[in-house]
Amino acid sequence: MKLHLIDRSTTTATISVRKNSYANFLKIWHYHPELELVTVLKSKGTRFIGDSIKKFQPKDVVLIGKNLPHMWLNDPKYFQDDKTLIAEAISIHFKEDFLGERFLQLTEMKPIVELFKKAEQGILFKNLPKALRQAIINLNDETDFNKTHQFIGILHQLALHEDFKLLASAGYVASLKLEEPKLSNKVIAYIFKNFNTDMDLATVAELVNMNPSAFSRSFKRVHRKTFSKYVNEIRIGYACKLLMENELNVAAIAYESGFNNLSNFNRQFKIIKNMSPSAYLKKHSNFTADTI
Repeated sequence: MKLHLIDRSTTTATISVRKNSYANFLKIWHYHPELELVTVLKSKGTRFIGDSIKKFQPKDVVLIGKNLPHMWLNDPKYFQDDKTLIAEAISIHFKEDFLGERFLQLTEMKPIVELFKKAEQGILFKNLPKALRQAIINLNDETDFNKTHQFIGILHQLALHEDFKLLASAGYVASLKLEEPKLSNKVIAYIFKNFNTDMDLATVAELVNMNPSAFSRSFKRVHRKTFSKYVNEIRIGYACKLLMENELNVAAIAYESGFNNLSNFNRQFKIIKNMSPSAYLKKHSNFTADTI
């Protein structure tokens, strides 16, 4: 899964508001210097943001920080020849200083500046007021002036909203700020593509021309965890997605997530989630769009 830089810049307005309506969302692991506010209207699937792998569904509102790799991967049925299924979302792209650097230095803008800082990890806003979510959707029909004016108010309300979840780990975000981020991106992209295979540390180290020992030390320093723990967390995150879909048994999910035996899968799952796969499945059996 190659990481792509996508041009989301606009020369005609301070912010870009688009209503995307397709058979499925863009299946590309990508990043861009603009922040992105996404409101899902239709479709379900898996949201990849940094090292976070979670289900997405209608009503999700997510703010993605600048240069944070991400992808919205629809469920397989959205890639089949079914004209009744639509993937639809409002996407707002904007630069951090879309109103100028001095504007961000104003005292009253402090909550929004802090919001942008949190967005470096990606933010999922939970239980947003219906009126606020609708205000985001309505921006698509506004004039450029009204879009900018109302968007400031929306950002302020999001900044004050206290029910949210940070998505990517702090260690992952730190890795994006290394002197040679392309090397880090190369490793992370490889992990995302191969996490459910027998990944070998020596092979991954070779990607960035490092010996395994040096790579292991560097990886732990940046991500604050060992390479194996990082990979296992990605695998368990994917396993949680499969458990919530409830289409495979636990043994099949263990294999699909990259574990060679069920006992190791159960052990790692309990270490990372503090519960067994069956307990997790029971806890999330009533998982609906209204209880995210």
